[in-house]
Amino acid sequence: MGSSREARRFEVFGTVQGVGFRPFVQRLASGLGLDGWVRNSDGHVVIDTAGPPQSLRRFAAALRAQAPPLSVVRRIRSSAEVLEPPAPGSGFTVRASTAAGERPTPREIPPDTATCDACLTELFDPRDRRYRYPFINCTDCGPRATVITGLPYDRPRTTMRSFPLCPACAAEYRDPYDRRFHAEPLACPACGPLLSWLANGRSATGPAALRAAEELIAGGGIVAVKGLGGYQLVCDARQTRTVLLLRRRKHRPHKPFAVMVTDLAAACRVSRPTRAERRLLASPARPVVLVADGPSGGPVAAAVHPGTGRIGLFLPTTGLHHLLLRDLGRPLVVTSGNLCDEPIATADADAREHLAGVADGFLAHDRPIAARYDDSVTQAVRGRVLTIRRARGYAPAPLPLPVPARTAVVAAGAQSKHTVTVAVGGRAVTGPHTGDLSDARTMEAFERCYADLVALTGVTARVAAHDLHPGYLSTRWAAEHFPSERRIPVQHHHAHIAACAAEHRLRGPFLGIAYDGLGFGDDGTLWGGEVLVADYTGYRRVGRFATAPLPGGEAAVRHPARMALGCLYGLEPLGVPPPSPELARQFTDRLDPREAATVRTMVGRRLNCPRASSAGRLFDTAAALLGLAVGEISYEGQAAAALEYAAGTARGEALPWRLIRADGLWVYDPAPTLTALLDRLGGGTPVPLLAASFHTTIAEATAALAERAVAAGAPRTVCLAGGCFVNRRLLTDVRRLLRAQGLRVLVGGAVPVGDGGISYGQAAVAAARMKGR
Repeated sequence: MGSSREARRFEVFGTVQGVGFRPFVQRLASGLGLDGWVRNSDGHVVIDTAGPPQSLRRFAAALRAQAPPLSVVRRIRSSAEVLEPPAPGSGFTVRASTAAGERPTPREIPPDTATCDACLTELFDPRDRRYRYPFINCTDCGPRATVITGLPYDRPRTTMRSFPLCPACAAEYRDPYDRRFHAEPLACPACGPLLSWLANGRSATGPAALRAAEELIAGGGIVAVKGLGGYQLVCDARQTRTVLLLRRRKHRPHKPFAVMVTDLAAACRVSRPTRAERRLLASPARPVVLVADGPSGGPVAAAVHPGTGRIGLFLPTTGLHHLLLRDLGRPLVVTSGNLCDEPIATADADAREHLAGVADGFLAHDRPIAARYDDSVTQAVRGRVLTIRRARGYAPAPLPLPVPARTAVVAAGAQSKHTVTVAVGGRAVTGPHTGDLSDARTMEAFERCYADLVALTGVTARVAAHDLHPGYLSTRWAAEHFPSERRIPVQHHHAHIAACAAEHRLRGPFLGIAYDGLGFGDDGTLWGGEVLVADYTGYRRVGRFATAPLPGGEAAVRHPARMALGCLYGLEPLGVPPPSPELARQFTDRLDPREAATVRTMVGRRLNCPRASSAGRLFDTAAALLGLAVGEISYEGQAAAALEYAAGTARGEALPWRLIRADGLWVYDPAPTLTALLDRLGGGTPVPLLAASFHTTIAEATAALAERAVAAGAPRTVCLAGGCFVNRRLLTDVRRLLRAQGLRVLVGGAVPVGDGGISYGQAAVAAARMKGR
């Protein structure tokens, strides 16, 4: 071969399958006059090409700089070892995919993305052959993770394999200059999936099915709609009666529903999104975004999001959603297709069985769902994105492991807001949110999610990381499937802060502040208000909240008044008495006397009253004392959300608080705080001002705990984690006070700050411990 021509092989690693990467390579190489071919190989892309050296250099630079918008190029390996050098003038082609076998890092599966602008234009263009076709997509948008059944990513390894392409679609699929070139979910009305309708024994297909569903929704009915990653329950968000009916049927009395609106203009009519929130709403992931609600009496019924002050909004994710929103011309409740705490239905028969008592009709289609993906939930705090639930649009994009896992590991997660993670090498892949592990159905969802991750990432775990809590179903699962020598127990709050640290690629030790409801401590007690000095291999506890009893255990979580009684009658004695009986009477007189007496007896005799150092339970207590959480709550964080909502924009001065040294730890004693709270409430201080003051107090006490730890030699990088930091006000105040001390403050962005990030933190800890063995 002369000096005027060279041959090179490029191997591109990252999210490069299912995102239009091969068509991009074909167009790029052809434009530069190069010969050769590109193919998918296992989880990456292999390119053999030949041509002038200058053209090859331009090609190599453009592979990363001009890559398609949905791709993520992590690494490019280049070599001169080309077994079949392309012949001059042979052109550049896309070749069939090959499987390369096991890899040292997980294969990357592209997440689903929302309908792009080009497809949206075609969807509503009467002259286009895909006019009003619900399953419209191209290489820049559409289903990915929810249709993939195997890698390399080609149509035969998707749920589209049973839909042969018509001549027109086949021509687009083969045309390198068409944006549907090798778009694997490619379809049209002539060859693709078809809508179906079933209600009261009546059925319809195609456009008639859509019209029937829209008529039912407009008339105040509830429709189960087959979405990308599972069924969704849809109704008119303006009709209070319908929303309340959905709550009753779904067994979801208080937890807010998500609302889908047509576009950003419609979002601004029902809420007050910031610039960051508007960007998030319109992003390709199309997550649910928690946004400040609009004026009362607006176009969304108050029953959609009672007592929160924020509304979960998102824009249409598929052609079907666009059609529903455009045709009906109103905001729609679009919530998970399940009964409360169950996994969302994905199979048609399963949906008809489990949602028969909820939905008045079923709008389905004949494309199977390969994997269960609920909607992601996010919020923007001071311009920064925080993920609350990581699912459709984000999962299963890989996450970094600062310490590479030398052996493949599965991290089984916790109990609430469950996720599972597989990891090997320097990457971890966290599956989508599967709900709370509470019964056989949610365990089945967990096991299916894990099996899907193994099949698609190529990671076969030899080690399991799990929570310390022996009663968690995830812990039991790890014990059933892995012998003790191949299990790595990880303390709950260590996993929380390790997840934050790993996302930010921290290497050295860090200070961690983990505030949540409950987690099993390494001393056998329940933790939840923790300050830890840690690295990935271990930690030491340097601060905590005072402990209080949980009368009735789980019952105290569901009844904040019980938690408040626990604090009034059994707060850890640290030198300052709890509120006096006279002050406490302001609260206890509002309760059933028999229940109050029973709880007092339980606390006094220590009957079924496990103690916990929980920040989350202290927020519940404050909400109950202020009358904001009356009776039983129906979802985790409900009382704390009511407290945050009550505080509004009020600027309350801190209530009295104190730190005390106990057993070598700095301990926040809330006794003075609770006494002042009741005293000022009795003196007529408005509840919003007291709610704001409570937030300020916790933030100041947190800053003081961090200050004491740093003074004793703790690192000056602080990781904030745990479900309490979903509270925007708490997060903002704590971050501001810590930064004022000159500390570097980190919080999870891509990784959920709550228990949805636990499995990723467990994987990071397990990887580091395996290296140290």
